[in-house]
Amino acid sequence: MATYASETSVTSEKSRMEIERTLQRYGADKYMYGAESGRAVIVFELHKRRVRFDIVMPEKSATRFTESPTGRARTASAALEAWEQACRQRWRALALVIKAKLEAVESGITLFEEEFLAHIILPNQMTVGQWMLPQVEEAYAHGTMPELLPSTSQRFLPVAEILDVE
Repeated sequence: MATYASETSVTSEKSRMEIERTLQRYGADKYMYGAESGRAVIVFELHKRRVRFDIVMPEKSATRFTESPTGRARTASAALEAWEQACRQRWRALALVIKAKLEAVESGITLFEEEFLAHIILPNQMTVGQWMLPQVEEAYAHGTMPELLPSTSQRFLPVAEILDVE
């Protein structure tokens, strides 16, 4: 199956601007974009939640850019074009994902928190996904679920004390 937008001519910048316009249209009041070597980040606030998408960008030196599908070396300009195409594809895919999630929420198909849960930023600056994935791996590796209740070493308040009843 072909990768979505693998032949797009829409620049990465235009896709980022489309994402920003989409977020504004659905009510986001804050938006930020940043990039560093091999990674791009989009952060926005909506529904009283801060959301972050971390996008791993392809490495320019990857063989899929420096060599043709038949294994022949590409020229520097051809390798750069192949890499830029891969970057454009990532941004188009992200624009599609964000737009689809926001429309699903707007249409009442799902709740905002359900749709964006993995990308909601926690107080420690980790996303819910970053925090939960190791726990999910652990649960599957051992076939056990985390305890539903606090451990027995934690003190439970008597019901009367909670309800302030004697």
